[in-house]
Amino acid sequence: METKYLQINPADNVAVAIVNLSAGETLSINGTQVTLHEDIPAGHKFALKDFAEGEDIIKYGYPIGHAITAKKLGDWMNENSIKTNLAGLLDYTYNPAQVSLDIPKKELTFKGYRRKNGDVGIRNEIWIIPTVGCVNGIIAQLAESMRRETEGKGVDAIVAYPHNYGCSQLGDDHENTRKILRDMVLHPNAGAVLVVGLGCENNQPDAFREFLGDYDTDRVSFLVTQKVGDEYEEGMKILRELYAKASTDRRVEVPLSELRVGLKCGGSDGFSGITANPLLGMFSDFLIAQGGTSVLTEVPEMFGAETILMNRCENKDLFNQTVHLINDFKEYFLSHGEPVGENPSPGNKAGGISTLEEKALGCTQKCGKSYVSGVLPYGERLKVKGLTLLSAPGNDLVASTALASCGCHMVLFTTGRGTPFGTYVPTMKISTNTGLSQRKPGWIDFNAGVIVDSEPMEKTCERFIDYIVNVASGELVNNEKKGFREIAIFKTGVTL
Repeated sequence: METKYLQINPADNVAVAIVNLSAGETLSINGTQVTLHEDIPAGHKFALKDFAEGEDIIKYGYPIGHAITAKKLGDWMNENSIKTNLAGLLDYTYNPAQVSLDIPKKELTFKGYRRKNGDVGIRNEIWIIPTVGCVNGIIAQLAESMRRETEGKGVDAIVAYPHNYGCSQLGDDHENTRKILRDMVLHPNAGAVLVVGLGCENNQPDAFREFLGDYDTDRVSFLVTQKVGDEYEEGMKILRELYAKASTDRRVEVPLSELRVGLKCGGSDGFSGITANPLLGMFSDFLIAQGGTSVLTEVPEMFGAETILMNRCENKDLFNQTVHLINDFKEYFLSHGEPVGENPSPGNKAGGISTLEEKALGCTQKCGKSYVSGVLPYGERLKVKGLTLLSAPGNDLVASTALASCGCHMVLFTTGRGTPFGTYVPTMKISTNTGLSQRKPGWIDFNAGVIVDSEPMEKTCERFIDYIVNVASGELVNNEKKGFREIAIFKTGVTL
C-alpha cells in the first residue's frame, strides 16, 4: 500500500504529504479521520487538528512557528498560514544532553595522497590562485594552456580559481580574503599551487607568503606579474616544474579516521528533513565513530534549532562559543536592518518549507546526534576531530567554500530542488526525492529519495558509506566531471 503521509514525531500536530494529495481525500491518522480541504503538494504540511490564531505549529517535535489565523483539521499549512516565532538576540542556558551512540568501528580505509606534512588529500590537483582579481584573465589562460599541454594526464585536474577581491577591501573583508586564499594554498587536495599576484594590490604577495606560515616550498610557487616581462611564459615555466613534481604522487591506503567532510544543504524541500539530511546525520555519526570529522555551517539556518546544538556541546566553553556563534550572526542581520527569521527562499517555500525554524530543524539533522567537539570562526582551519560548527552564512557558494577552506576534503550537499555548482573540493549532491534524481542525473550524485520510497535508511547509509569511500579514493562526482568549480568569499563591509 502506498504511503501517502508522514507524521515525523508523535508530538507533531501537522503531517507531511509524501505524494500529491487531493482535496476531499480522507486519511485515517492516529484514529482520526482527516479530510483534506485543499490539494496538498508532496512535501507540504497539513493540519492534524484545529488551530487557534497564534497557536504553535509542531514539526520534528518542536515549534516551527505559529498559526497566522485560525485553521481547521485538514487545512494546507504553508508560508501563508504560518509565521516564524524568531526574534532578536536571546539568552541561553546550558542543559547538557547525554549522547550515547552505539556505532561499531569498522577499520575502513580509502586511497588518498599522503602529503609531506602528514596531512592527506583525496585529490592530486594543480591549482592556480590569484592574490587579486586583476589577474583573473592570466590565471585562466595559464590553466587552459597547461591542460592542453598535459592532455589531462598525470594529475587529477589543473584549475584556476578566479575571484574579484584582494584589493579595495578593509578590515574583516580583507582578512577574510587572505584567510580563504591561505586555506586554499594549504589544502591537501592540491598537489601543487601557483599563487599569481599583480604587485600593487592590498593583498601584497610577499605579505601573503608570510601569512601562509609553514608551507611546502617545493609545491607552492609565486609569480608577481608586474615584476616579470612575459607573465605567460614565466607562469608556464613554473607550472611545468610543479607538474613534474605533482605527477609523481600516488594514492596510498589511509584510515577513514582521516576523512573530513562538510555538511551543506541548498534548494531544500519538505523531504530534506525526512530523507537526505537524516542520511547525512547517520553518516556523520558513523564517520565520527570511526575517528573522522564532519563540519556543520550555515549559521542562520541553525536559528530555531540552536539549543539542540548548544546542549550537545561537550563542555561549557564550547556552549559559550556556540552562543556567540549564533548571536554574532543575529547581530550581523540586525545591524543591517534585517529580521533574523527571514530566510526560506521561494524554492524552499515551493518545496514545502514555511519558516526558518522548520528549515533549521531539518538542516541541523545533517550533523546527526554526536557531541559538538569544536566551534570555528570563518576562514579558520580545523583543530579537532569529531563534529565542528563553523561560522559562515547560508549562501551555497560562500558556505561550501568555507567548508572546503576549513579543511574538508569534500562537501556533502543535500538538495530537493537541484543545483549544478561545485566548490574547489568534490561537491556531492544528494537528492531528497527520487523525482529530482531522475530529472537531473547530471547534477545528482546520490539519491536519498529511496528512503521515503521503500528502502530502510540503514541500508541506504551502507550504500552511501561505500560511495563516500569510492569518491575519497578518486571516483569523480558530477561537478568535477563537468568542470563546475568556483569559490566565493564572504563580504560584509565597504569596497573602496
